[in-house]
Amino acid sequence: MFPTFAEKNLPDTREINLSNSSIKNRIHLIAITLSLIATFLLNLPSIYAQQDTWREKLAQLAEDEELDESAIDNMYEELSTLENNPINLNTVSREQLERFPLLSFEQATSLADFLEKNRPLYSVYELRNVPRLDYNTIQLILPFFYVGETLAQKSPSIDKMIKNGKTEVQFRFDKTLEERAGYGDFSDSILARYPNRKYLGEDFYTSLKYSFSYRDKIQTGLVAEKDAGEPFFKADNRKGYDHYGFHFVLRDMVIVKTLALGDYRMSFGQGLILNNNFSTPKSWTSGNLIARTMEPKRHFSTAESGYFRGAATAVEIRNTTITTFYSNQYIEANISSDGEITSPKTDGYHRVPLDTAKRNNTHEEVMGANVNYRTEHFQVGASGIYYRFNRNYNPTPRDYNQYYFRGRENSNFSIDYSYRFSRFVFGGETAFSQNGAVATLNSLQYLPNSPRLGTVSLSYRNYSKSYQALYGQAFSESSIQNEQGLYLGATIYPISKLNVQTYIDFIRYPYLRYNVDEPSRAIDLYADAEYSFSRNSQFELRYKLKQNEKNTTYPDENSTWVLPYVTHKLRMRYSLTLNDGWNFRTNVDGVMYQVQYFPRERGWMISQNVGYKSSKRWQSDFYAGYFDTDSYNSRVYSYERNLLNTFYMPSFYGNGIRLALSAKYRLIANLTLAIKAGYSRYFDRDVIGSSTEQIDGNHRTDIFTYLKWQF
Repeated sequence: MFPTFAEKNLPDTREINLSNSSIKNRIHLIAITLSLIATFLLNLPSIYAQQDTWREKLAQLAEDEELDESAIDNMYEELSTLENNPINLNTVSREQLERFPLLSFEQATSLADFLEKNRPLYSVYELRNVPRLDYNTIQLILPFFYVGETLAQKSPSIDKMIKNGKTEVQFRFDKTLEERAGYGDFSDSILARYPNRKYLGEDFYTSLKYSFSYRDKIQTGLVAEKDAGEPFFKADNRKGYDHYGFHFVLRDMVIVKTLALGDYRMSFGQGLILNNNFSTPKSWTSGNLIARTMEPKRHFSTAESGYFRGAATAVEIRNTTITTFYSNQYIEANISSDGEITSPKTDGYHRVPLDTAKRNNTHEEVMGANVNYRTEHFQVGASGIYYRFNRNYNPTPRDYNQYYFRGRENSNFSIDYSYRFSRFVFGGETAFSQNGAVATLNSLQYLPNSPRLGTVSLSYRNYSKSYQALYGQAFSESSIQNEQGLYLGATIYPISKLNVQTYIDFIRYPYLRYNVDEPSRAIDLYADAEYSFSRNSQFELRYKLKQNEKNTTYPDENSTWVLPYVTHKLRMRYSLTLNDGWNFRTNVDGVMYQVQYFPRERGWMISQNVGYKSSKRWQSDFYAGYFDTDSYNSRVYSYERNLLNTFYMPSFYGNGIRLALSAKYRLIANLTLAIKAGYSRYFDRDVIGSSTEQIDGNHRTDIFTYLKWQF
C-alpha cells in the first residue's frame, strides 16, 4: 500500500510572491478580457466565415502529439504552399488529388469519381455532395480548392512552363529585444575555461527563400537560414548563412510521374520502414488511418533534418508505379569518446563551439524502392530500404535501449496492402528489419451511407520491441518499436449543425522504456464537438485525456516506483466573423495533471484574438491571453496567428500575460510585408529561461518580420 499525500507531507513547490499592485493588474486584465468576450458573444450577424481550420488543427497537433519542430515546420510549409496555389476543381486530375496530403486514398478516389460525373462545378460548397467527404474534412480542404474554367489545358512544353511560371522570394528577420545570457560579455579567462557560455554569432534569426513553379508541374528553389546566435559572414562562418538547401521537382512527363533532385521527402506504404513526409495524426480525423505510398516531394522548409538529399523518381507503367531514391549527405550526430554515434543531432543549432564541432561529422547513405500495383478496388506494394553510416551507431547502453539498432548498416522490407469492398476499406503494412523483428499495422474503416455517421475506424498495431527502422514513422503513440495498440475512432453528426469527432486508443508497452523501468500501459482519449450557429459563428468544446506511467521517487526516499499519471485538457472556443471584415476568437483552456498519490497540478488560460481585414491590401490581428499554471506539467499553449508561411506555438507555465500584434500589408501589387510583435510578462519570476537563453527579467519581447515578393 502506497502512503497517501498527507502521510508523506509533501511540500507545495509553488512559491509566488505577488504585490497588491500586480494582483490589481491581473484583476483588471481579466475583467477587460471578459468584457470583450461578452461583447463579442452578443453580436451574431450572419455572413461568410473566415476559415482557419487547418492552421488550428496543426496547432492542436503541435500541442497534443508533441511532434518535433522540424516535422511541424515541414507540414506547415507544404500546406502553406498549397493554400497559396489553390487547385481548380474543374481541371484537377486524379493524380493531383491523390497527392493532396489532407485526403485519404479513399477520399481522393471518391472526389475524383464525383468530379468526373458532375463537372462543371459552380461552387466549392458542392463538395458537400461527395460521398466520402465528411464535414470536418471539407472544412480542412476548402482553402486549397477553387472553381474556375472547365477546360483543362494540354501539357505545356518546358519553355512554356518557364515563361508562364511564378517566381517568389521570401525574406524573414526575427529578433528578441531583451539580451540573453549567451550574448553577454565574458572575459578571455572565462571563455578559455567555459567556451560554450557565449554564442558565436549575432542575436537575430534570418532566412531567405527563392522558388520558381509552374502549377505543380515544375518546382525549383533555394533555401538559406541562420538561427539566432549563429555567425553571419564572420570568421566562424564566412559562407554567410548557416544552412543552405536546393530542390528541383518535375511531374507528369510521359511515364515519369515525378523526378526530384536535391532535397526531398519520401513515404512508403503506411510508413513502417520509411516516412519523412507529411503524416496525418490520429487527432485530425478517423478517416485518414490508411496511408499510401506517396510520390517524392520537395523539402522547402528551413528544417535542417528529416529529409533526403540526392535523387528520386516515380515511374508509372499501366497499373504499376515504381518509386526509387538515393540519398548521399553529411548529417550531424552526437559522438562518444570512442567515435561512435550515440544519437542523431536534429536541432540544427551551431551557436557555440560544441555545436560547431558536430557539423557534418557523419556520412549517411540511404537508398530504397517501392513497387506498387493498383486496380480500382485493390492495391499491393513491396518496399525495401537500405542505409549505412561511416561510423558505428551505438547508443549509450541502458536497460531500456538494449534492443535499439547498433551497427553501421541496416535494411528493412515490407508489404503494404489495401482493399475496398462495399462500404468497407481494409489496409495495412507488415514490415521486417534486418534482425528479423516484425512490425505490423492493420486498419479497417467503415463508411456508412448515413447522415448521422461519417466514418468509423478500427486499427491494431503490434511493433516488436526489437524492430529497428531509423527512417520509419507510422501511426503510434511514441515510436514504431515496443508498442501494441488498439484504436477506435468515429465521426458522427447527432443533430443538425453539430459534428463530433472522437477516438480512444489503448496502448501497451511490452518492454521497458525511457524513464519507465517495467512494462507499462497507456490510454489516449479524445472528443471534439463543434456546433455551427451559422456559417460565420461556431462553438467548439474539446476534451483530451492521456494516462501513462513513469518512474516516480517520493521525497526523502531512495526507492523508485512506476506510477500512473494522467493529464486532462479541456478547451472551449468561440469563433465569429462579421460582414465588415472583423473576426473574433475566444479560447478558454484548462489543464489538470496528477501523478498517483501526489497533489494535482492545475493550469488555465483565457485568450482573445481580434482580427481585421479591410481589403486584399491590409490585414491585422491582436491577441491577448492570461495564464496561471502550477507547473510545467500543467502548461498551456498559445495559438496565435503568425506571419505568412510561418508557424509559432509557444507554451507557458507559471503566471503571466501574453500579448501579440501582427499586421500584413501589400506595399505594391506583388510585394507584401508582414510584421508581428509578441510580448510575454510573468508575475511569478524575475528570470526567464536558463543557461545561454536566460533573460534577467520578467518579460520577453520578440519581433518577427516577413517580406514576400511574387512576380
